[in-house]
Amino acid sequence: QVQLVESGGGLVQPGGSLRLSCAASGSILYINVMGWYRQVPGNQRELVARITSSGSTNYADSVEGRFTISRDNAKNTVYLQMNSLKPEDTAVYYCNADLVRLGLIRQRDLWGQGTQVTVSS
Repeated sequence: QVQLVESGGGLVQPGGSLRLSCAASGSILYINVMGWYRQVPGNQRELVARITSSGSTNYADSVEGRFTISRDNAKNTVYLQMNSLKPEDTAVYYCNADLVRLGLIRQRDLWGQGTQVTVSS
């Protein structure tokens, strides 16, 4: 069984910072891409940032220059450093992974349980 566990969400004032973490555990052979998505009630889940195993990144236009995604391949962990937070960043943030499990079983769309980020004064 493979799972993703997020941490680091919470309440922060506008202009503040938060760091999210997501650790993958279980019978993992290799993780291709890890990413962060977010969702507000009534809206579709949207990509925030993603990073490949070689370190290539891409970001949503709305967070470019404020958020930084990184990963520690040895720990199967991805991070999202969020700076200059705005009220419109308020959402549930989900971790996502495209990985290969033991037995060479590919799992393309593994999701974490989500962590709430609220930006409010």
